[in-house]
Amino acid sequence: MENNINIYMQEPDGSVTEHVAPTDMGLSLMEFLKASEYDILATCGGMALCATCCVDVLEGEEKLNEMTDDEYAMLDTLPDLLPNSRLACQLQLNNNMDGLKVKLHGVS
Repeated sequence: MENNINIYMQEPDGSVTEHVAPTDMGLSLMEFLKASEYDILATCGGMALCATCCVDVLEGEEKLNEMTDDEYAMLDTLPDLLPNSRLACQLQLNNNMDGLKVKLHGVS
């Protein structure tokens, strides 16, 4: 199906779960992960104001849109920021993201 992509989520135990995500519904990665019952607070509702939806991109970082100044400023407030950290609310699902692999930030 051309309107679906595979997103891979590294679980806290190190295993990887594959999810099929729709790209034609205007969802962000944060909305998709919340709908998939991941423990994401997203207290600001996806406005890049809280960093509670932070993910670490393990594979496919080159497939993502450029980080905005707002996203960078919010990520910069995290004490344990990694070079591959992104706000899931700022990543609109699209066909280019097929094969993206992430894990929730701060979850070892």
